[in-house]
Amino acid sequence: MLSFVKYYRHLEKHIVQFIAAEFFLQLINSAFMAIMLIYMEKVGFKDHESASFVSFRFLGVLLFAFPLGLFIKGRKLKPIFYVSSIATPTLALIIIYAISIQQRELLYVSLFLWGTSFIGIQISAIPYILRNAKKQTHTEAITLSYSTWSLANIFSGVIIYSLKNMNPELFDEKLILQIICSIGFIGTFFIFSIKHTEHLPALTKKRTNLKEFDWIIIFKALIPTMIIAVGAGLTIPFVGLFFYKIHGLDSDQFAIISAFATLIVFSMVLYVPIIKNKLGYKLAVPLTQTIAIFALIVLAFTEIMPFKWAVYIAVVAYIIRQPLMNMAGPMTSDIVMKYVGERNQEMMSALTSAVWSGSWFISSVIFQILRQLGLQYVYVFLITAALYFLGVLMYYLLILDYEKKIKQGLIEK
Repeated sequence: MLSFVKYYRHLEKHIVQFIAAEFFLQLINSAFMAIMLIYMEKVGFKDHESASFVSFRFLGVLLFAFPLGLFIKGRKLKPIFYVSSIATPTLALIIIYAISIQQRELLYVSLFLWGTSFIGIQISAIPYILRNAKKQTHTEAITLSYSTWSLANIFSGVIIYSLKNMNPELFDEKLILQIICSIGFIGTFFIFSIKHTEHLPALTKKRTNLKEFDWIIIFKALIPTMIIAVGAGLTIPFVGLFFYKIHGLDSDQFAIISAFATLIVFSMVLYVPIIKNKLGYKLAVPLTQTIAIFALIVLAFTEIMPFKWAVYIAVVAYIIRQPLMNMAGPMTSDIVMKYVGERNQEMMSALTSAVWSGSWFISSVIFQILRQLGLQYVYVFLITAALYFLGVLMYYLLILDYEKKIKQGLIEK
């Protein structure tokens, strides 16, 4: 049952400390994703207005991810971790205050800065692991790092559900979010506890020398991510609103369902090294993603199902979709980083964050427009499913090219 443990017990202490810090910052992120839009709906914001505000979080990342990718090349990453671990929970508390007083200008600014702060950890995570973890534990370290989102989602869901049901009048969405954001400061402790001396790759050329990077390889590796990210941005930030507005589930109900789904995600993602070894990338990635896409299609159609128990179908589809869609993340990250090579990894990490956030910025604007036009959630989700299918096909082609280059000796396995 716990056979996966042996794959993780050899991780170095400083890698575990960094991943623990990631967890506490992801705790804030997962709480925001679960109930912030529901909170905004309750205080008077319409869903298309909320989408406009959320888009500014992704705009911040879009604008600063590329410069940060250049900045971190050949530099120590810990100073960036220090800033992010303090600024991220601080700005999160300001966001909650801005929502409560419906101060739109402050909300735009704080969400923009929060997105910018959060990428300090997001962009630097994989480069830090690849630089400082033992080569033979790269897949395990990346998988565990990737799993912090899942684990944080479980904990935040349990916290939200428990507090809301303990005293719903006292523990409203605002106070719950404030509590979780305060817990996020624990990440600062773990960052400052890292005593390991960073390994710095040799910087042979200027950081601003863009000719140093293999742009054709980088963009080839980015295409699948770009397609999937646009689709995801139309759905993932707004699933909580979908369950609230279409199926009548309140924030605590959605949070505990999301936590349960993510518990399955976390459990299954930990087995990714085993699945990768047994099935190989070529089978594992497309198989898990295709089943997840069909589950998303079922979830979408529950909006127009005429019977009351459609909500149960929606919950089951959501629970099936979550683990299967998330299982590919560590595997595709591992493939992409090996595919682009060591000298492109920092830039690839930065551009991946930029693509995700840029796509989610565009998707949030599209969602805002579609909802203003009165388009139902079912059609928005079906657009996501179509983009996912295309993205999975592109990943499959990338995997084939990756395996071909390994055989040719152009990539080190």
